[in-house]
Amino acid sequence: MSSDTAPTAPTAPRPDGTPLHPGRSPFAAVLFDMDGTLIDSTPSVERCWARWAEEMGIDLQQLLGWHGVPARAIAEALLPPERVEAGVARIDQLEVEDTDGIRPLPGAAEALALLPAGRAAIATSCTRTLAAARIAAAGLVVPEVVVTASDVARGKPDPEPFRLAAQRLGVDPARCLVVEDAPAGLAAARAAGCATLGVTTTTPAEGLDADVVVRDLSQVRVVVDDDGVHVLAAGGPA
Repeated sequence: MSSDTAPTAPTAPRPDGTPLHPGRSPFAAVLFDMDGTLIDSTPSVERCWARWAEEMGIDLQQLLGWHGVPARAIAEALLPPERVEAGVARIDQLEVEDTDGIRPLPGAAEALALLPAGRAAIATSCTRTLAAARIAAAGLVVPEVVVTASDVARGKPDPEPFRLAAQRLGVDPARCLVVEDAPAGLAAARAAGCATLGVTTTTPAEGLDADVVVRDLSQVRVVVDDDGVHVLAAGGPA
């Protein structure tokens, strides 16, 4: 979905092995968004929200620009107060039941596999139940720390999800790298004090206000040593 945020770092390829965040790495941990960053759930999301909008009597155009924002926040913005709870329950049911076509995005499984315990977390706008359903459908082995919309009072673009993920890992958010595909998630990461890496899997580069922008995680190489996590360019076309 589109965004009005300012243009950021280009997606021009860098020589293999080039540090992507000189001056800020090595990182204590990498915090990943889930939908659009680690997994492709777009077909399911579009089917479910189109059906939800029809059932709720909402014009589909009203759903544009909400990517990366928790379902409850969307329902609160688009429905009268007395219908919010039913609306949230309905979209959660639709999405949990529809996992057809969900798959890992390029480089996601490899990046997760290279990060040891304590060096990675997921912070997603999905509820706990929906996150579990999509992770299972994608077949990913995920970190021990997974923060969902069920764990926080305020979701993205508020920084709480990333601050909580860092807290559960026992690290300073300022020493974390956030990987995100959505403007709302990047805004949350910046507010938490994290470095940012944007992927253009759902949003064009010009809509991502990130320190560095790449096509997807296949353009990134993760190296872990005693100092922490180094994120390097893997080369290849943008």
